[in-house]
Amino acid sequence: MNLSKIVIAIDGYSACGKSTTAKEVAKILGYRYIDSGAMYRAVTLYFLDHHVALTNPKEIHRALQQINISFKINAKGITETFLNGLSVEEEIRQMRVSEQVSPVSAIKEVREAMVAQQRKLGKERGIVMDGRDIGTVVFPQAELKLFMTADMMVRAFRRQREWLDQDRLVDLDDVVENIKKRDLIDTTRAESPLRQAEDAVVIDTTHITIDEQVDEVVRMAFSKIVSMRKTTR
Repeated sequence: MNLSKIVIAIDGYSACGKSTTAKEVAKILGYRYIDSGAMYRAVTLYFLDHHVALTNPKEIHRALQQINISFKINAKGITETFLNGLSVEEEIRQMRVSEQVSPVSAIKEVREAMVAQQRKLGKERGIVMDGRDIGTVVFPQAELKLFMTADMMVRAFRRQREWLDQDRLVDLDDVVENIKKRDLIDTTRAESPLRQAEDAVVIDTTHITIDEQVDEVVRMAFSKIVSMRKTTR
């Protein structure tokens, strides 16, 4: 069936299952998946590796001119993040990046540069994008907006399990501290703070599985697509 293409914007807190859900939904719908968080992580990695001072506007501006971020699907069908032509999927998930991504993401020029790239990527529609400000800033006109949340400890256990799967042992207290710090910065920053769009559907993932999350989002997407097709007849 030739579906009308829509934009699905998924916002919410870290470790709520946004990315995993978004990837699966995109696969089912035949849409492109864009991980906006990976873009900010890639910028953070570049800043760290090139010792860019977050308090120096000139250094930040110069660095952003040197950054090119793209996404490619590997042989296993998994989307990888590329920074200046090199895959950085593993590097951007490291704790050193996790600890600095929120401060970097709060910088106005960084957000403006990434939002511009994200809008360009979504120009042809038929995308699922997750992040912190997708439904409020990047695509305020998205046909389907979702906001994910979950209990703090559940989020911490999930994030710790992700790192264990990558053979990285991180103390649970450190994980909780990292998530709390990110939540505070994300929700209070001046530029594009994390907040629920007025027309977003809230999904609390505390007690549901990834499969249940995916099924719910796909159901809502099909409902929205059918509704749009009826109105255009």
